[in-house]
Amino acid sequence: MECKIYKGTIIVNGSFVFQRLGTDFATFAKGAYKHLELDYPKFFKMDNLSKLAFLGVECLLGGLSPEQKSATALLFANRSASLDTDLRHQASIENPKEYYPSPAVFVYTLPNICLGEIAIRHGLRTESTFFVFDSYPKEFFKSYSEYLRSKGLAQRVLCAWVELLGEEYNLMIND
Repeated sequence: MECKIYKGTIIVNGSFVFQRLGTDFATFAKGAYKHLELDYPKFFKMDNLSKLAFLGVECLLGGLSPEQKSATALLFANRSASLDTDLRHQASIENPKEYYPSPAVFVYTLPNICLGEIAIRHGLRTESTFFVFDSYPKEFFKSYSEYLRSKGLAQRVLCAWVELLGEEYNLMIND
């Protein structure tokens, strides 16, 4: 199974699922959420990195039973960590009129928070780790996935490149 999200497009297993070209990420994400008929109001409080990761995982795990999801591990990586949210948080601190940074933004200043959002939504209790690499770590993910399976720590491993900075975003997730 594979999901790709980039430039206003969601592709799952080679088939177009949703497309909204020419919009900013927030508009695209809201449209994708509605199109996928999701029901998770907390989505709208998430930062953009979490929304991107959430949408990708929903496309792959959304229709599975809790039993099928329970042994799924998450290995995610990107190049910018949570820099998009970090910059928004820093801007709120630098604003002398509104110095009080929002705790709702601050909580997302770690990239692994998107894993927590996904684990809560799907009841995952397995490995979930977020790495920072210059590019998609194919061999690293392959060996880590094999280790998790061989030790009985996971039956399925979702490996994802989930990069978002400003209006540039790219997700590739597969198992």
